[in-house]
Amino acid sequence: MEKQIKIFDTTLRDGEQTPGVNLNLHEKLEIAAQLERLGVDVIEAGFAVASPGDFEAVREVARHIKKCTIASLARTMEKDIDRAWEAVKEAASPRIHTFIATSDIHMKHKLRMTEEQVLDRAAAMVRYAKKYCEDIEFSPEDAGRSRPEFLYRILEAVIKAGATCVNIPDTVGYTVPHEFGTLINGIKNNVTNIDKADISVHCHNDLGLAAANSLAALENGATQLECTVNGLGERAGNAAIEELIMAIGTRKDYFNVNHSIDTTQIYRTSKLVSSLTGIKVQPNKAIVGSNAFAHESGIHQHGVLSEKSTYEIMTPESIGLTQNRMILGKLSGRHAFEERLKEMGYTALSKEEIKKAFEKFKALADKKKIVLDRDIEALIEEKVSQVPEVFELVSFQINSGNKLISTAVVGIKRNGVVTTEAATGDGPVDAAFNAMERVVGLDLKLEDYGLKAVTEGKDALGEVTVRVSLKGGIFVGRGISTDVIEASIKAYLNAINRIAIEKNEYGS
Repeated sequence: MEKQIKIFDTTLRDGEQTPGVNLNLHEKLEIAAQLERLGVDVIEAGFAVASPGDFEAVREVARHIKKCTIASLARTMEKDIDRAWEAVKEAASPRIHTFIATSDIHMKHKLRMTEEQVLDRAAAMVRYAKKYCEDIEFSPEDAGRSRPEFLYRILEAVIKAGATCVNIPDTVGYTVPHEFGTLINGIKNNVTNIDKADISVHCHNDLGLAAANSLAALENGATQLECTVNGLGERAGNAAIEELIMAIGTRKDYFNVNHSIDTTQIYRTSKLVSSLTGIKVQPNKAIVGSNAFAHESGIHQHGVLSEKSTYEIMTPESIGLTQNRMILGKLSGRHAFEERLKEMGYTALSKEEIKKAFEKFKALADKKKIVLDRDIEALIEEKVSQVPEVFELVSFQINSGNKLISTAVVGIKRNGVVTTEAATGDGPVDAAFNAMERVVGLDLKLEDYGLKAVTEGKDALGEVTVRVSLKGGIFVGRGISTDVIEASIKAYLNAINRIAIEKNEYGS
């Protein structure tokens, strides 16, 4: 008989710990709503005690998402657990996830506690959390390097105290698949009350083994897999949800398990997370990379044209892609555009959002002979990545050349008043950025600038992603245009607007 496994997504918690990622409340809600459509069982929405912003994000996700369990992480401390409960208590299905380290190296150097002290603290805090809600998850941090005998004791104690799920993290990505599978099997056979709790696993990818370790755990009795979209997370990241789900589905003959994931939402989810975090998916990334279903070799092309299964072990349609490519251009009507959006998986857009997207499409079609799927994706994702426009671009003029000092004049509107400033710089983009900083009165540090063509050809959309820092915070901005200077200015202004909203630097 096939068993049902749970999928626990921690993109909004561990995924946001990816260096350089800083999601605002609107973006977290967008991702949470997409995770709900994807069909995950549990969304770990954040670490409520970490900051007021984290608390607010967890609480808003708990209020809006009704088809998933909503969890908040908490150390084995009363104040953490209190704060976690305050954040998740309005969820349709709340969970408190508490943790303490159990490896010798962590207990000695970080906690400075004995095994007995750790065990007593863990059991006591699970009992404390249990007074708030029924669903309590406990994690022995760095379980992959912990002594199995101690793990058995602490897991038995926390289950007795009321834990409904015990999560076994390979916190530093140290284990290898056979070793990790053996650890899970040992827990299943040596923890006397393990039948009263789900066995979860949370694997990091430091050695590139996160997905393999998670699947080895599944073979040995794990009933919940913890993962992130695109494998985001601390250091080298976590097990990627798309890799786990498609491995289980493609090799159903081997794993023989069921899950609740709608795989046709995988590609859409990956693109949304990539767009909002500013972390690009590498082209050869399994499942969701741009080359995952591409065939360049003549031998491969011949094989796929004869029989797809010769070089495709899963179909593009199974993750939400389509093989049919309707060529859209300036003569295409709204009906064809809407049908294309549906085929691409954009089924949750409102009429107003479709109307605005169509207007952008028609404007782009006047500049490009053919508008491709990736152009449409970029237009839709630009909408999602927007924040309220405290500052609005009105105009810009660039004077640049190999014998000239680059000069930019930029006009920006705020509260109906247009302010224009000029500046020089080391190239047209630098000059434009300097002029914008003069208008808004901020001294920003550009940490990263990325420019890529959305499609091929001289008329391709340029997509610019910038990361800027101010007062210790990192802000991501994104802009697209067939003019790369305009895309750069849009991206920088997008980041400035994030600063204005999130740091409340300016009144409305």
